[in-house]
Amino acid sequence: MFPTDEIVCTLGEGAFGKVAECIDHANGGARVAVKIIKNVDRYREAAYSEVKVLEHVNRMDPSNKLCVHMVEWFDHHGHVCIVFELLGLSTYDFIKENNFMPLNLHHIKHIAYQICSAIALLHRNKLTHTDLKPENILFVNSDYTVEYNPKAKRDERTLKDTSVKVVDFGSATYDDEYHSSLVSTRHYRAPEVILAIGWSQPCDVWSIGCILIEYYLGLTLFQTHDSKEHLAMMERILGPLPSDMISESRKPKYFKHGKLNWDEHSSSGRYVRKRCKPLKHYMMSHDPEHMKFFDLIQKMLEYDSSNRITLEEALKHPFFDSLQKTEKLHSEL
Repeated sequence: MFPTDEIVCTLGEGAFGKVAECIDHANGGARVAVKIIKNVDRYREAAYSEVKVLEHVNRMDPSNKLCVHMVEWFDHHGHVCIVFELLGLSTYDFIKENNFMPLNLHHIKHIAYQICSAIALLHRNKLTHTDLKPENILFVNSDYTVEYNPKAKRDERTLKDTSVKVVDFGSATYDDEYHSSLVSTRHYRAPEVILAIGWSQPCDVWSIGCILIEYYLGLTLFQTHDSKEHLAMMERILGPLPSDMISESRKPKYFKHGKLNWDEHSSSGRYVRKRCKPLKHYMMSHDPEHMKFFDLIQKMLEYDSSNRITLEEALKHPFFDSLQKTEKLHSEL
């Protein structure tokens, strides 16, 4: 395929290489996204692993509803190239380009149902995504309308279609594979990962909870680059860490006398106190839909992974009761 491709633009770059939008002239001029992996052993091995997962995911999701569809893959002079269907903006980029304005709750509801459906499918097939974040949830089509908001004194974008797909299976891990001690992008990392007490599928559920509250606020809930500060933020928002998790932790340096070793009067302490507040205080309205949403988030951000809501349970949560049948059918296999 590659020699007949025409590169249109770069869609994204990372340590692994880059993703380019291409025209596939051998396939009637179809627009595709091509992930081009650096010719470096460790990135190439990771790419082969991703291809294996994608082939499995495409078999699990034959109607191509929930996860990005891999068209093909090939090796071009040592560069593994993975060809995907072309999707729209990531949910992160859409919010960023909309001045970090929150999404409306009904849009969040439909997006959340699709994410939970997609990752529940992985979990049923003994896979954990391990790197869920707004950048890895892409709109199928990110076209929008623009209206002026006189209250905020600025233009606001409203999506025409809230259909999304999950992407980036480069870190996806099967139950029986080696589990790296550190997974997930910092802001979406579950407490059991930070405390090094072992992780499995529930770490994805925590990440989804962080993503959904970010859609609601327009801002990242755990905005930090330090693990101890991250734990302090969790305690400020969700209450004290359970004592059994503290005693199990392989990170004793974070604790003193069975509690988080944290100085509230330090500059970091002041930052956490100023930035963070108990979860329910972020609620913008006390109408029933907002209350159902926060009930779901509370269950997803449960410290104890064994008590955290599963995605099969989440899909039956009352928050989703008001979704149209057509919106649910789009997400069901």
